[in-house]
Amino acid sequence: MSNLVIPNELVAPLFVPSTFANRASVEGMLARLRKDYPLSKAEVPGYDPHWIVTKYNDVREVSRLDDIFHSGDRSKTVVSQVAEQMMRDYSGGQPHIFRTLVHMDKPDHTAYRDVTKDTFMPQNIAKLEGSIRETVRRYIEKMEKFGNEMDFATEISMLLPLEVICTLIGLPKEDHPMMLRLTQWFLSYADPDLCRPGSNITDPEQQIKTWQIVYDEFKNYYGAVIKDRQGCPRHDIASIIANGKVNGCPMDERSMISYFVIASTAGHDTTAATIANGMWTLAKDPELLTRLQADPSLIPGFVEECIRWTCPAVAFVRSAAQDYELSGRQIKKGDLLYISYLSANRDEEIFEDAHVFKADRKPNRHIGFSYGSHICVGQHLARLELRVFWEEIIPRLKTLSMAGEGKWQDSEFVCGPKYVPIRYEFN
Repeated sequence: MSNLVIPNELVAPLFVPSTFANRASVEGMLARLRKDYPLSKAEVPGYDPHWIVTKYNDVREVSRLDDIFHSGDRSKTVVSQVAEQMMRDYSGGQPHIFRTLVHMDKPDHTAYRDVTKDTFMPQNIAKLEGSIRETVRRYIEKMEKFGNEMDFATEISMLLPLEVICTLIGLPKEDHPMMLRLTQWFLSYADPDLCRPGSNITDPEQQIKTWQIVYDEFKNYYGAVIKDRQGCPRHDIASIIANGKVNGCPMDERSMISYFVIASTAGHDTTAATIANGMWTLAKDPELLTRLQADPSLIPGFVEECIRWTCPAVAFVRSAAQDYELSGRQIKKGDLLYISYLSANRDEEIFEDAHVFKADRKPNRHIGFSYGSHICVGQHLARLELRVFWEEIIPRLKTLSMAGEGKWQDSEFVCGPKYVPIRYEFN
């Protein structure tokens, strides 16, 4: 733990979205940080200093100590000093354009999470299995009709979880493509294939400009939805959010729109990434597919390993609300901490053969859904979608292989495969 400051040539790429298009390079970089700079500072020009938290136990400790390490005081993602000032200018002095659960601290985080908490409890999510299974079967039928070759990411994995969450929210099917488009503008703002048309991804201020545009688009769309559900509630998530009370009072507009934003984006994008990477993994490993077909009881473990392996939520930033000693380092009040969930899920001290995909990994204490009170509220829905999808398609696959080069998104925030070309035959 003697190395306090990380060389810029090693750590600066973590702040650049395009770095994450090369997953092997990123994992190698994080492995070096865990070994030589496990809890050290990045002092990249143009950015405030960040503690880079790469070890599993440190990530868990920071994630559970909400009173000490805040989510809402500074930007939740790495942004330049110029971009952070722009964000405050756009939002009237706030550190975020959005005010989702991800951006909140207690007591607000608890109060807002309670609005939809019951909806996403395991016993309620379990009731959705039949309808989700029907949806999955429709997408498998689509694969059959498509032929024996397709880009699985764009034709299946990006669309299936999107349909599930949009249906639960209560959105008509014709609006689902718009939700996908806004999600990509929001979470993949720097990807040349997925970004907002006309945006300049080389402009360091583009992230904030795009997020403001996305917020306005969501506000314009959900304004009518909120008015409708407040006047005539239905059995959907839109009605729950539109009529939700926080401490006995209606939500303010920014918080309500942001609630819809997180449901409409994170509610499908991370699951889509995990399904896509799972298919990519199977397509490269025919022996694994054979094992899963011979022993379907391995599928739940395969799902958990896909979550660890993909870890779509790459990293979040927190800020210290007070002085704290973490693994022998003196964290000072106001310090920023870059929390790498991807690195934690590859920690060699926690996971045996951490860089090997093991469908039967036990135990698998991954933190692909974060940890502590900020653990993903939709984790049970995501697990159900993943399990049902693989239960339905694995027995049907006769052959499976890659039909070209898979590609990851350019995104340092939420990242998944954007192209997974596969060749397949069904039984």
